[in-house]
Amino acid sequence: MAAASSDSISSVNKAWVYSEYGKAADVLKLDPNVPVPEIKENQVLIKVVAAALNPVDYKRMFGYFKATDSPLPTVPGYDVAGVVVKVGSQVTKFKVGDEVYGDLNEKALENPTRFGSLAEYTAAEERVLALKPQNLSFVEAASLPLAIETAYEGLERTEFSAGKSILVLGGAGGVGTHVIQLAKHVFGASKVAATASTRKLELLRSLGADLAVDYTKEKYEELPEKFDVVYDTVGESDRAVKAVKEGGKVVTIVPGPVAAPAFIFILTSTGTILEKLKPYLESGKVKPVLDPTSPYPFSKTVEAFAYLETYRATGKVVVRSIP
Repeated sequence: MAAASSDSISSVNKAWVYSEYGKAADVLKLDPNVPVPEIKENQVLIKVVAAALNPVDYKRMFGYFKATDSPLPTVPGYDVAGVVVKVGSQVTKFKVGDEVYGDLNEKALENPTRFGSLAEYTAAEERVLALKPQNLSFVEAASLPLAIETAYEGLERTEFSAGKSILVLGGAGGVGTHVIQLAKHVFGASKVAATASTRKLELLRSLGADLAVDYTKEKYEELPEKFDVVYDTVGESDRAVKAVKEGGKVVTIVPGPVAAPAFIFILTSTGTILEKLKPYLESGKVKPVLDPTSPYPFSKTVEAFAYLETYRATGKVVVRSIP
């Protein structure tokens, strides 16, 4: 039950697909004849302009989540920015022509969509999308949803609030860059400390970090001060718990063994967070952070994955879709 736009939409499109688990270089193939997804009543069809890559994409491709994954073959890609070209009969927030962005998968690891954003077209539930801030390009917007929503939800779950201090582990990464900005400019942190390698320390300061810690030269758990919250984006909860104040909170987003009292959470994607943060994005208080190599052309998606897998990315790796 969909109201088609006046644009002629092909029945097939180009998409990156993998039919077995493995590294992108081995399993990810460009298929020019993938059927364009049929939308459900609560979905919109998006002409993809840009898609961001996230670690969850390649971990899923490796087969780390195969027990709860959707059946193969899979078109990867969680983050999308693009233009609505068709709307389902129950969609009320969006119309054909709207510029939207979002994280396609409400539950990141539970039956994520088989048809992600690394394609010319993708389908998305209305509730995971928001209107793109007008001051952001599609590439900038695509970089945000999964990372900024994860940053925000993690801060909410630690009950972070004005006047509290925070230490961000992995401050130059996709999520960490937003934890710094949100803690400082949205939640009103009294002090933001963050870790990164030597060449990325200035970036941390530019995002709002009061203390930039070079993890190649000092151990953050040996800092003289302790923090109300430690936000671990790198999977070091065993060290993170030594940097938190008595009664403070430690949150991690990296699946695996977690040292008490740290806790782990997996994002529930919702457009509501993006709507809530829109004033901060439009005012420039919170900014997208793109890796200098971005955006990659659609044809170089495998190379973009290979770069992300090096763990050297600063901010987000984004792929521009087919013009």
